[in-house]
Amino acid sequence: MQASDWAGAIGETWAEEWVRTDRTFAPVDEALVATIAARLAGVDAPRILDVGCGAGRTSLSLADALPDAQVTGIDLSPALVAAAQGRAGDDSRCRFLVADAGTWTEEGGFDLIASRHGVMFFDDAVAALATIRARAARGAPLVFSCFRAPSLNPWASGLARLVGGPAPDPFAPGPFAFADAQHVAGLLAAAGWRAAHATPLDFTYVAGVGADPVADAVGFFLRIGPTAFAMRTAEGGERERLRAGLDALVRDHLIDGEVAFPAAAWIWSATA
Repeated sequence: MQASDWAGAIGETWAEEWVRTDRTFAPVDEALVATIAARLAGVDAPRILDVGCGAGRTSLSLADALPDAQVTGIDLSPALVAAAQGRAGDDSRCRFLVADAGTWTEEGGFDLIASRHGVMFFDDAVAALATIRARAARGAPLVFSCFRAPSLNPWASGLARLVGGPAPDPFAPGPFAFADAQHVAGLLAAAGWRAAHATPLDFTYVAGVGADPVADAVGFFLRIGPTAFAMRTAEGGERERLRAGLDALVRDHLIDGEVAFPAAAWIWSATA
């Protein structure tokens, strides 16, 4: 998966699924916003750039936590930007632009750069992170989240086993490209960021709720993630196998009326 993939069908699907994707990332969003608020303590009217803002949840959370902040969210997907702007309504503290963070140079001097799982998809991560650094004021923080290893995220590793195929390049652009902390530290240093450090975050990835949480989770994974693509291209018995396996995986994680998986992320901080 590359950054450009988000400009088309993937972004459109995520825009339609923002309620369920926000639910899965809610604990990450909370931790990310708390870290950012601490880094901006004492900064009056901070200007924040939200990279890969998606449907706007983190931008809106930052505006709630920091009422005097001005938040600019950028994303490759017109559909996601439209969803974010629709959610913001007439709140002038948040604005959303269709832009590629890896090449966007129209503005600078931001007091903080933020991203919730939005920096792992660049074809040239060092170049993109350097471009993002140039958008920051001198000494401004970068705070972002990303997944840790797939083995610590059984919703992902379980789906991968179900779909099968060769093991992917662990550093190729995609959801787990930044799982290795040492690798990411090297990328940040090469891009000119300093004092980079990562804090582990363990959280619960809630995939299904409501009257029929199993159906909710199955429906979600048929829209988002590797099973969605595999099901679209599978036929006959393979399609039946995938659907049965997905149903079993989800049922195995039905706990107290929710389909919930243990999950693991990093919260990274660095300084321009």
